[in-house]
Amino acid sequence: MTPRYLITGGSGFLGQALIKRLIERGNDNLVVLSRDEENLVILKDKFPQVEVIVGDIANMNNCDKACNGVDGIFHLAAFKHVGLAETNVAECTNSNVIGSLNLLECTVKHNIDFIIGISTDKAAQLKGVYGVSKWLMERLFEDYERMNPRTKYRLVRYGNVLYSTGSVLCKWKDKIKNNEEIEKTDMESTRFYWTVDQAIDLIFECLMEATDTTIFAHPMKSIKMKDLVEAMWEKYLPKDAIPKYK
Repeated sequence: MTPRYLITGGSGFLGQALIKRLIERGNDNLVVLSRDEENLVILKDKFPQVEVIVGDIANMNNCDKACNGVDGIFHLAAFKHVGLAETNVAECTNSNVIGSLNLLECTVKHNIDFIIGISTDKAAQLKGVYGVSKWLMERLFEDYERMNPRTKYRLVRYGNVLYSTGSVLCKWKDKIKNNEEIEKTDMESTRFYWTVDQAIDLIFECLMEATDTTIFAHPMKSIKMKDLVEAMWEKYLPKDAIPKYK
């Protein structure tokens, strides 16, 4: 019988890529829990075989419903915007800490085989609310690993994914195509990026290779902002247009 998997936050950029990969690997017995109604409609059009549940992981009833009959959980749902997290601390905590705690409690109640949590490099050096919330998520995974040896608790960390929701690349792309001004930060600063395929690969590598909640991560390629914006001008700027920036 095909295992049944839950993808929290599955209507998002990374979630839809994961669903596509799972289906390509022969598993379409999937359920998605997300509060983003608009993206869930889009997801259902793309993948009609996937069951969708509208709800917030901060609500235990939603998690309990979604985890019923599930063999494994890909926990992608999160409050991800670094800036907004600083001014919406309670909401960030509800999603990244309380929501994660609800799912971890469900792993015990529903005898889940595995849960893999998606964390961030910002949990390595704690400087803001988002990073702290993800660090707490990681500690909770470790706590449940000690309490419940029946379930495999796994964690992956990575940084920016190219063209993910909220990425500066998406904003630059639209402005460059319209030959509008783009705002540049320090052009000598370095950013670390992965492609979405590399991000999905890491999830499956973790499930195959990791043996506990030790953070599973790989080095990310770096690029200077100057080189990045010049590459985007070359790719997206209309012919004969002059780059505009401020």
